[in-house]
Amino acid sequence: MLMPRLDDLERLAELIERDPDYYVVAPETLWRIDARGTWIPNGFHARFRELKAHSGRPFVAHGVGLSVGTLDPLDQARQQRWLERIRADQQDFEFEWYTDHLGATILGADVQTLPLPLPMSAPVAQACRARLAELQSCVPDVGLENSAVYHHYGDPLDEPAFLNELLDAPRMWQVLDLHNAWTVALNAGFEPRDYLQRVALENVIEIHVSGGSWTDPVWFPGERKLRLDSHESAVPEEVWALADEWAPRCPNLRGITLERMEGTLGDGDEARLRAELARARAIAR
Repeated sequence: MLMPRLDDLERLAELIERDPDYYVVAPETLWRIDARGTWIPNGFHARFRELKAHSGRPFVAHGVGLSVGTLDPLDQARQQRWLERIRADQQDFEFEWYTDHLGATILGADVQTLPLPLPMSAPVAQACRARLAELQSCVPDVGLENSAVYHHYGDPLDEPAFLNELLDAPRMWQVLDLHNAWTVALNAGFEPRDYLQRVALENVIEIHVSGGSWTDPVWFPGERKLRLDSHESAVPEEVWALADEWAPRCPNLRGITLERMEGTLGDGDEARLRAELARARAIAR
């Protein structure tokens, strides 16, 4: 997944040019707001357009701004401006598919950094599906990722069935984020395979693998630690084991994406990232 941070892009320039089979971008990180309140491309937008032109490789979008769980009618104006920008980006990048996160990031006038969890009900699923259908006016293949949330409305093991219902429509897919599933399982106290066996694997178009971190023991009583989906470290072996086990069961899988947060790379990480990309490619094939 391409990181919109100049020093990381320069440090990894050779790897980016040579190693990936496809590139994933979060389009909203490639925009800025001008004086009129219009979203316009920033400098990274032009840089990634150039990469697409000379690499000839496919681009995939994994957004952060769809906010499928926002049901407020007052959000419609923002949503339409957002779709206009995506439509323009589709002309530039020709995204193979476009996915976002299960949750809500827009609550009234507040913008949340991370998706907040949703009640897992039929009306909410219907509303989320309607948001995805609007996105299909820009990119035909769309989908949602299972999120790493830290509190739940109901049993987290009910989320796969909720996603299965929500995505029960033509050309709507799931991104199966294995580190997210592992993180939720660790924090909620169940086996990740109990979650994964409930996923409609025929819906899975893409798998995400990443690393993370742990909370400081002083944050919670009893020095309890929570797993965080922070993308700041190497992929744990437990997540690779899940990829080995579950990727072959996904008949419509198109790729495995390695995620790493910008600003978290140190000496020696380029070789580690190259090895992780090769490992993901081998599993996908």
